[in-house]
Amino acid sequence: MNRSLSLRGSKNRSVSASSTASSGKRSFFHSLKGGSNVTQLSKRLYRLIKNENQVINSYECAGRERIHVATQLSEWGEQCGDDSVSDISDKLGVLLSEIGNQEIQHAQSLEDYRAILKAIRNTEASVQPSRDHKARIQEEIAKLKYKDPQSSRIVQLEQELVRAEAENLVAEAQLSNITRSKLKEAYALHFAVVIERAEKQALLANHGRRLLNLLDDTPVVPGIKPAVYDSEKEKRAREILKEAEDGIREWREELEEVLSNVVHPAFLGKAGLPVPVPPTLQHTPPPEEEMEVHPAFRNQKGKGKAVTPPYPVAQDRRQMAVI
Repeated sequence: MNRSLSLRGSKNRSVSASSTASSGKRSFFHSLKGGSNVTQLSKRLYRLIKNENQVINSYECAGRERIHVATQLSEWGEQCGDDSVSDISDKLGVLLSEIGNQEIQHAQSLEDYRAILKAIRNTEASVQPSRDHKARIQEEIAKLKYKDPQSSRIVQLEQELVRAEAENLVAEAQLSNITRSKLKEAYALHFAVVIERAEKQALLANHGRRLLNLLDDTPVVPGIKPAVYDSEKEKRAREILKEAEDGIREWREELEEVLSNVVHPAFLGKAGLPVPVPPTLQHTPPPEEEMEVHPAFRNQKGKGKAVTPPYPVAQDRRQMAVI
């Protein structure tokens, strides 16, 4: 919050805050470039991520406009000629400005949630070629069996189909794992960010209501001046702003626990420790999985390396890959 406890004489500060926020906006060219190679599988999620970008921009815009309006409130109160209105409107402007800052911070935090969704989209896009390759081989085998059932090419294609199916099984398992874990991670973060924004803005709004109690609205008859806005009330107004600032700084999140087998900050409990997983949700790998790391669970950084599973793959190995 603004430690000066006033917005007057700080026009340059609001302008710089606006330019800083606008510099974080994503370029139009970049958004077009990102959608140039969207596969059929990832098209819906691509649209979701793109529309979420517009929502984030709206939050940023609303935050900047709130700061601008807060400054206008302070400037209007200054020229009213009423000491109580002048001081209270200025203090209200400080609180409203901080509410705008919380809106901008909320938008910036949502970018992290949006980036997690992109991991699902990218995995979906990487699985589509594997599906297409398997479908092409199956189609070619069907054509050959119809035209030339005795062709030696059929045996070769069937062996190639076994390899394609094994690769596709690995890709599908990876997609399933990433989709479930990243969806949970993304929206655990999303709701945590929403809760933080709501609770901080509610805290600021309550302090704003406390400020309003310092404004005497007792009707006066013509010729009689309103009650004097004394130094005691002015001191109390400053104390309320200080308490609001301390409340924001000392705020701690208290979130509903999200159970997960994946240890990630979005799933951590109030004490910063992983949430215990019930025995019914825990997975105990069989001895074979403990001996080797399944390709579906390898780090994504090694994604560019070719995966060479043992071929031909037996039926029991295929089932193990799905697990």
